[in-house]
Amino acid sequence: MSLFIASLNSGSNGNCYYVGNDQEAILVDAGISCRETERRMNRLGLSMQMVKAIFVSHEHTDHICGIPVLAKKYKLPVYITDSTLYHGRLELEKEQVFNFKAYEPVRIGSLAVQAFPKKHDAAEPHSFMVNGNNVNIGVFTDIGSPCENLIMHFKHCHAAFLEANYDEEMLEKGTYPRHLKNRIRGGHGHLSNKQALEVFTKHRPAHMSHLFLSHLSRDNNSPQLVQQLFNEYAGNTQIIVASRFEETAVYQVRSNDQALPFELPQKATIAVRTAPTYTQLRLW
Repeated sequence: MSLFIASLNSGSNGNCYYVGNDQEAILVDAGISCRETERRMNRLGLSMQMVKAIFVSHEHTDHICGIPVLAKKYKLPVYITDSTLYHGRLELEKEQVFNFKAYEPVRIGSLAVQAFPKKHDAAEPHSFMVNGNNVNIGVFTDIGSPCENLIMHFKHCHAAFLEANYDEEMLEKGTYPRHLKNRIRGGHGHLSNKQALEVFTKHRPAHMSHLFLSHLSRDNNSPQLVQQLFNEYAGNTQIIVASRFEETAVYQVRSNDQALPFELPQKATIAVRTAPTYTQLRLW
């Protein structure tokens, strides 16, 4: 009982995350070109024929710029909120656009994808939990602060993509203008290394096997710095720094008896919708 996950790219130059089983997969965001997505998938031994849908977290260019070509070429449904679609100005075929709502799972084959709101300076931003084969994968990037929603979902993850965007001292001493520094650390920007580490050390479940440190700043962070910082507290969790230049390896995440069942918040509506089936997916 397992899922397979990888980061195809992670950073302000583009974000794309793969989660799948033996039959189907989804992408969370597609912020690199279609051609580059194909190249990286191919290098990992992954097939675009496995990908059945794209889920969009918010409208910033580094999360959506590859979607129109990728969705058109592979006839993929794109799960996106109306507000994100409008502000992102994405040109998509109407029949490929599907809305999602917070806390309402969407079923893609045997995968269930549930969105929940996050704090970020976008129109209607969401994080995602992907469940399949009794495995929970979280995709938690572009988060201004570690709210209760994030913590509640993090506690149930077997693996997670967690933002560690900036080192506080590097940001303060860096060359960014003051208004941009304040945007980044102002509660609706990005998580610092310190904030991400606090989420990990205080709320990591015993069954978490992999943590992908994601969306690192090019100018205000260092892969070596954040790897060393988290390794000290890693325990049995493997720490992977997701690169802004290349894909990670594919990691197999297994379920185990220590995991608690994930339950939706009581306010959530448990309406499950099924994605359409596309039988003429091609890879070229």
